[in-house]
Amino acid sequence: MSRLKRLPYIMLAPNGARLGKSDHPALPVTIAETVSAARSAHEAGAQALHAHVRDAEGQHVLDAGLYRELIAEMERAVPDMPVQITTEAVGRYTPAEQRALVREVMPEGVSVALREMWPGPGADTEAARFYGWAKEAGIAVQHIVYSPDDVRRLVGLTADGDVPAPLQMLFVLGRYATPAEGRPGDLNGFLAASVDAPEGSEWAVCAFGRAERACLLAAARHGGKMRIGFENNILRPDGSTARDNAEQVIGLCEALTSEGLLPASV
Repeated sequence: MSRLKRLPYIMLAPNGARLGKSDHPALPVTIAETVSAARSAHEAGAQALHAHVRDAEGQHVLDAGLYRELIAEMERAVPDMPVQITTEAVGRYTPAEQRALVREVMPEGVSVALREMWPGPGADTEAARFYGWAKEAGIAVQHIVYSPDDVRRLVGLTADGDVPAPLQMLFVLGRYATPAEGRPGDLNGFLAASVDAPEGSEWAVCAFGRAERACLLAAARHGGKMRIGFENNILRPDGSTARDNAEQVIGLCEALTSEGLLPASV
């Protein structure tokens, strides 16, 4: 059974698809760097890794071999930290290529953007088949949703039987395109849109920009989970540049502890 069947309280997203060493020297690009960052963040309080892999030029790729290598290294170096892979397209990959990656890797968990996997408004037999197959295969699918409208569409697809229930969702506050920082108040629209989500559904939040920690604390206060790391933000709340991913996790855990929001098991 996948260790990601339930969302972890804190998931690390250390690199993402777009940033590189020129953005921050501690941003992990190689598998060895990613494993090292994951280990440090795990010691700081993160329970799972949201992983991207890069090619020899440092570019984001959907490469099954690299993902299998990363998962094997994580199992050796940080065996208690499950790995969630991504199918993020970044304008390069088709839904068919995204589905093929997951079928080849067979990971414990995968994050899939609804807009990318099911881009059209109508029926999509292949997308529906993929979601059903993943559930039967025991792969935990976290649905990335970028707006309340995305949430309503996902809930509707679940009600129609096209996407299995219960749902795991990631509410994305802010965005890369036309850069916009996430704000805690952005969460309200997502929560309202998810009110009809199937029983047992879970959600987490990630946020762009220096208000990341404030957004994650807002999520925790509402009973949600959190994803943190350099994929979305390299800044401390005061706007200075964070040292590394582990420092961001430490700061979040300290803030959660001060509000009595950090479970004893984390």
